[in-house]
Amino acid sequence: MTSPLTMTLVVAAALLATTACNAKANPARSSPVPAPVVDAARASTSGKQTAVLSGGCFWGVQSVFQHVKGVISATSGYSGGSAKTAEYEIVSTGETGHAESVQIVYDPALITYGELLRVFFSVAHDPTQLNRQGPDEGSQYRSAIFYGNEEQKRIAEAYIEQLNQAKVFARPIVTQVVALRAFYPAEAYHQNYATLHPNQPYIVFNDAPKVEHLKQQFPDIYTQKK
Repeated sequence: MTSPLTMTLVVAAALLATTACNAKANPARSSPVPAPVVDAARASTSGKQTAVLSGGCFWGVQSVFQHVKGVISATSGYSGGSAKTAEYEIVSTGETGHAESVQIVYDPALITYGELLRVFFSVAHDPTQLNRQGPDEGSQYRSAIFYGNEEQKRIAEAYIEQLNQAKVFARPIVTQVVALRAFYPAEAYHQNYATLHPNQPYIVFNDAPKVEHLKQQFPDIYTQKK
């Protein structure tokens, strides 16, 4: 007979696994998507540049990019709406214009913008799902690239066209390419969530596999650092 304590833990785990960030992991690809034909040149000196990407629950996207060489930091947050609605409970209504996003600060001498997008399309999420990831529905879970300048816009649009023309995915890519108005960091409890809660059911079944796919498909740029 199951003890009350065990039953409580089972119920708690089930509830955790069905919270807002509960999208199923992107089905594993056997190989990464092709490298972008159009990309920025690798910088000759170290520096800092920023990319903002959205692909479902930000826990998983943040976790993936925290394991990419050349990434200095990855921060969960919100983009697409106003400052006054950049709060988790409000964003979760799907009526703010925000998407759960990740701000990636990277060294352009170590990794290019196009290479970040290749990881994004290969292992971080499913870019063919419109306004959802897995069972999570709503515009806050949409696939989006928030470009910070015309070069990022050019690279992102060319890459999506390249992948669609090559029919890399069974369905068309629905990723939005829109200008970045602002990025608002999420609440502290959302930051480094996968690192701090490795045994949480959602992390085990959804985010850990994404990081493993990164390790398998991109061994040259995978790093253990978090």
